[in-house]
Amino acid sequence: MRIVVTGGTGALGSAVVRLLLDRGHRLAVPYRGLPAWETLTGRLGPSSTGALWGQAADMADVAAARGFMDAALRHLGDLDGIAAIAGGYAGSGRLEATPDSEWDEMLRINLGSAHATCRAALPHLLHSGGSVVTVISRSAEAGGAGSAAYATAKMGVLALTRALALENRDRGIRFNAISPGTIDTQANRAAMPGADRSRWTPAEAIAGVVAWLLSPASAPITGAVIPV
Repeated sequence: MRIVVTGGTGALGSAVVRLLLDRGHRLAVPYRGLPAWETLTGRLGPSSTGALWGQAADMADVAAARGFMDAALRHLGDLDGIAAIAGGYAGSGRLEATPDSEWDEMLRINLGSAHATCRAALPHLLHSGGSVVTVISRSAEAGGAGSAAYATAKMGVLALTRALALENRDRGIRFNAISPGTIDTQANRAAMPGADRSRWTPAEAIAGVVAWLLSPASAPITGAVIPV
């Protein structure tokens, strides 16, 4: 399959990239900074040669996302799926105490990136059908106290996913979301050094669910939220 993975240089995204490459898929990955891209390709090593292509792009910007998707299609030849992993977290406490920029930034990098990515991908997916996987958050579903901007953005991603699943059900394009709890990453370990990590989920395990939702094996499923 030919797949675009946004957020592919992050902790979860890089696990998705590695798994999909190991399974023989061809990938296109947008990145914000060259060092992150070089770190990803350095970790993957020679196994990624020829199967992985990347280009700098702000996937929260509709025009930039469209430009990246057009370039990706020239490289991949066609498009079978999107793993819309890009996003980020901020939770500064009660809403009135948060920085003025937090609301707009959380909406931009979470909901904005999902919107721009799906908008840019849909004209290409119409040719061959395919699957789109988005990422919401278990904590956002539970209410998101202390991180209202993040929770609102992630629940917006859920609403977008369900709307697009209904809009495209008869066009052969599937949209599903995964809803992770706390992911076992270096950043989360540093942020919560005293936490009980026994209930955290490895990024590699979540990547397996993303890969399954992208694959024909999950063909009957659209509009679902999968807790992981």
